[in-house]
Amino acid sequence: MKRILLPAGGAVLATGLLAAGLTGTAQARADIATDPMARNTSQASSVASFWLASNGAALRAATAYTWDDKEVRKVVSKGGYTADGNPGSASPIGEEKKPIGRVQNVNLPKTVGKVFFVDGSGKFRWCSATSVQSNYRNLVATAGHCVYDTDSNKDVLSNWVFVPGYYQGKAPFGIYVGKQAFTHTDFDVYEDYDRDYAFVTVFNGIAFEGVKQVDRKDYERFSGPKRSWGGHYYILLSKDAGRLGDNVGGQGVAWNQATGKDVRAFGYPAGPHPDGNRPYSGVTPKWCYGKTTGKAVGASWLKIEEHVGLKCPVTPGFDGGPWLSNYSNSKRLGYVNGVTSTFADQDGNDRIDYITSPYFDGETASVYNAAKNVWSGKIVGPNGELYK
Repeated sequence: MKRILLPAGGAVLATGLLAAGLTGTAQARADIATDPMARNTSQASSVASFWLASNGAALRAATAYTWDDKEVRKVVSKGGYTADGNPGSASPIGEEKKPIGRVQNVNLPKTVGKVFFVDGSGKFRWCSATSVQSNYRNLVATAGHCVYDTDSNKDVLSNWVFVPGYYQGKAPFGIYVGKQAFTHTDFDVYEDYDRDYAFVTVFNGIAFEGVKQVDRKDYERFSGPKRSWGGHYYILLSKDAGRLGDNVGGQGVAWNQATGKDVRAFGYPAGPHPDGNRPYSGVTPKWCYGKTTGKAVGASWLKIEEHVGLKCPVTPGFDGGPWLSNYSNSKRLGYVNGVTSTFADQDGNDRIDYITSPYFDGETASVYNAAKNVWSGKIVGPNGELYK
């Protein structure tokens, strides 16, 4: 377990509260940083309107979060891991009793999708992510760098939403606006990629149903997307899509697990390899299967000392996608035991052939447990209006 020491006389106060009852973990606490995203229903309505106006034009315009080619290097194997407690886990939710017919290869989980956001330079971006188990069925797991803006050093990326089951430009289960982000202080403050994970609570989903003509009074009062054509006034009707976990289920979460075990990693690769080749479109999710490394993986330029590695030839856009252990192909459920953080070229041919994830330990469990107990709520009223 790696610890970052503060300078003499310095102190950092975590803004979140440590969740109690970490079954199977050590007594050592994590430094939990919490950051608001959409602070209230009015802000959440604005975020939803931003992405869904003009039939989702902003969603279609977004591009994958990209890595600088200079950061796609060979990573170095180091010593073993130091678990900070006993193995522990939280079970998945949803579809437990709904086996589905087998198809060729792998049944892709409905929990996996894209997170969309606006980066510090104003560009529309996306990463991969998944729904995970929580008390209010409202939690998303992804990479820390898909939540916290490391380039412009802002607290969180703006206009953040999750779209589960994203496929060829469609949002079959609605979009879910981020309410509050939970990260480890070592990432939030020091950008230490050994803690490159995040858990985000989201409001109930929003789905748009059509267009309705209204009078000027209702048009001016309505807070959601609206248009005027030739003196006529129209509003885009929306509906509350319900809680994330009720719609797509939620993967379990595991920590302090043994390495060298089989996992399935999911995500939406889209960016090019360092040599410029672009084999993926980012339109549909892809997956890799294999055993994680039994030794720690390090990358000094990102302060990485204790990552887990997996042989996998995907490209950026896969960032934040879950690594699922004990994955059931019939239930589409498993346990998130990592998220894609970095990409590496192990054989030096300018092609990515390796991905890495932070090792999920008891401090990861502390961040997760703090996030899983936080309620969010809905942002669509009974008549289809977005709350102000």
